[in-house]
Amino acid sequence: MRTEASGTATGALSGFMENPVVGMSPWIIFSLLVGPGRFELAVGLSLAAAVALVVLGRVVNRGSSWKLLELADVVFFGAMTVIGALASEGTRTWLETYAGEVANFTLTTIAFGSMAVGIPFTLQYAREQTDPSVWNTPAFLRTNYMITGVWGLAFLVAGLAGLYGDLILRSPDNMWTNWIIQILAIVAALRFTAWYPDVVRARAAREAKGLGREPPNAASLLLPVAGLLVPIGIAVLIFDSDLWWLGVALIVVGGVLTKILHARS
Repeated sequence: MRTEASGTATGALSGFMENPVVGMSPWIIFSLLVGPGRFELAVGLSLAAAVALVVLGRVVNRGSSWKLLELADVVFFGAMTVIGALASEGTRTWLETYAGEVANFTLTTIAFGSMAVGIPFTLQYAREQTDPSVWNTPAFLRTNYMITGVWGLAFLVAGLAGLYGDLILRSPDNMWTNWIIQILAIVAALRFTAWYPDVVRARAAREAKGLGREPPNAASLLLPVAGLLVPIGIAVLIFDSDLWWLGVALIVVGGVLTKILHARS
C-alpha cells in the first residue's frame, strides 16, 4: 500500500514538473512581486524557486533533459541577485522600478527566440509527456508553437503594461498596470495552455475516426478570465474609491458573463 501511494505521489510530482508553466513560475513570481522596496524579496524568492525546480527536476525525473527555461531561470535570477548585491543606490532604485519589465521582456525574447530557431520552449516539456511517435507530427509541433507564442504575447503585454505604469504614469505600484493587467495576461495564457491541446486532440480524433467529442468551445477558454472580473472589481472598490463605479461594473459584468459562459461551456 505504501509503495503504491509513494508511486502515485512520485508520478503526480513528476507530471507537475513536466509542465512548462512550472518553469515559468520564477518569472511570474518576480514580475508580480518586484517594486519599490521589494527587489531583494522578489529576486530572492525567484532564485530560490528556480534552483528548487532544477533540483527537483533532476531528483524526480532522473532521465529528463535539461530545459532551456530551467537554465534561463537560474542564470537570469542569479545574475540579478549579484547585480542587486553590488549595485549603487541609484542602480538599485532603477532595478526596483524597471526589473519587472526586464524580466517580462527577457521571457518574451526567450519565447519568440526559441520559436525562431525551431525549438519552442514548451516542446521540451511536451515531449516528456507524449509518445515519441508524435514528436515530429505537424499537429504536435503546431500545438507547441501556438502555446509558446501565446506565452510570449502574455509576457509582452505584462511588460508593456508595467512600462506604461512606470514611464507614463510614473506609478510603479499602479494597481492596473502592475497587477491587474499582468495577472489577466498570465491567467489567459494559463487557460490557453490547458485548453488548446484538447482542441487539437478532439480534431485529430474526428479526422481519424470520423467521430469524437466536439473541441472545447471558446466559452470554456474565457470562463476563468471572466471569473477574475469579480475579484478585480472588489479590489477596485477597496483600493480605488474614486473608481467605485468601475468596481461595481466589473462585479456585475463578471457575474453575468460567468453565468452565460457556464451555460455554454
